[in-house]
Amino acid sequence: MEDIELIIDSVKQDMDSAIKHLEYAFLKIRAGRASASMVQDVMVEYYGAPTPLNQVANVSIPDAMTIAIQPWDRTAINAIEKGIIVSNLGFAPSNNGELIILNVPPLTEERRRELAKQAKAEAENTKVVVRNARQDGNKELKKLDGVSEDIIKGVEGRIQELTDTYIKKADEYFKNKEAEIMKV
Repeated sequence: MEDIELIIDSVKQDMDSAIKHLEYAFLKIRAGRASASMVQDVMVEYYGAPTPLNQVANVSIPDAMTIAIQPWDRTAINAIEKGIIVSNLGFAPSNNGELIILNVPPLTEERRRELAKQAKAEAENTKVVVRNARQDGNKELKKLDGVSEDIIKGVEGRIQELTDTYIKKADEYFKNKEAEIMKV
């Protein structure tokens, strides 16, 4: 019985991490408003080593369409600007010597559709991972010795309930993200 609980816990952990990954992926898909998460993956060449932007500067959002980046070391301002350009975010940084300003352009209808499609793909990938976790759990169940078929069927039912719950969660996250993206 302890083995069965371990299998269920393992399946649940895999499904939880799939949803966490989806949340993280959705943070990167912009919805027309400036967000610090838009630049979190920018790497800056700082003293010869690639360094995450948030380790060399303070990122703030003064208004809904602007990202302000203030380096802790002024000598890094050009490296930060270069890192933003290289990261291909689609923003043109402007530098006043102390601060880098990124103006987030409003999304076009076409771009909104592309972002919604990207969000849907992320949600579908998450659902695939959830289903794979179910499959792996069911395979592990079949490997157990000395467990009656009735118990295995019952546990498969519990795993299926988990699967349904997590797929519904992924769909809800997508629905919310799509509404956020398409909101003008």
